[in-house]
Amino acid sequence: MSENEWSGPQPAMVLVRPQMGENIGAAARAMWNFGLDRMRVVDPRDGWPNERAVAMAAGAGRLLDQAGLFDDVPAAIADCNYVFATTARHRDLTKPIMTPERAMEHARALIDAGQKVAVLFGPERAGLENEDAARANALISVPVNPAFSSLNLGQSVLLLAYEWRRQVAEAAPEVMEMAKTEFVEGVEIEKLGDHFEERLEAAGFFFPETKSEGMRVNLRNMWARLPLTRADVQTLHGMLRQLVRWKERGE
Repeated sequence: MSENEWSGPQPAMVLVRPQMGENIGAAARAMWNFGLDRMRVVDPRDGWPNERAVAMAAGAGRLLDQAGLFDDVPAAIADCNYVFATTARHRDLTKPIMTPERAMEHARALIDAGQKVAVLFGPERAGLENEDAARANALISVPVNPAFSSLNLGQSVLLLAYEWRRQVAEAAPEVMEMAKTEFVEGVEIEKLGDHFEERLEAAGFFFPETKSEGMRVNLRNMWARLPLTRADVQTLHGMLRQLVRWKERGE
């Protein structure tokens, strides 16, 4: 996927009164890991631009170069149709409370309909003030350990950025990495079974005779269950051949 394809319509990530440049940089890295590049910064404690943020951002430094700088939350979200506020505690505000997954699902629907969406993240020490959260249409709450619910800024941004990418990128839940090989066809499994039966027969494995047929069926069933690759089959054939050579040398 090209850089332009990664950086399509998306929510703006709004860092409200961030306190440490390192955390701003970590948030930029988390955003760009998942193709987000619309950062807005509200009244950063240590001023702007911030050298520590740049150092921490590493390859995501351009997000900081292009970030919007605002004096307050109303200015940062003035052009937005829908705003989420992240929170780790009860707010006594009557609002929808969504998981990150549900929030980004809703964000995608809104953005697909042509609306502008923002996500507010609060200062590292105590999070958003109630007056900031009150300006949001919905809250986002992460189901964390209630005895240790605080997430740092980079972690919070990472969670939302990941859930956003899940909404807009096709990703198979599981794939098989084939290391220069391929799965074998049935005929090769059959030959492997024949080879094993031949060697096991010579070794007297199929005993007593009354159980021989059942033992052979169980072996064939085992081979059929295994997702063997060509490399696997070649290795097993080689092992059997080497065992015979070793025995012959011993004699």
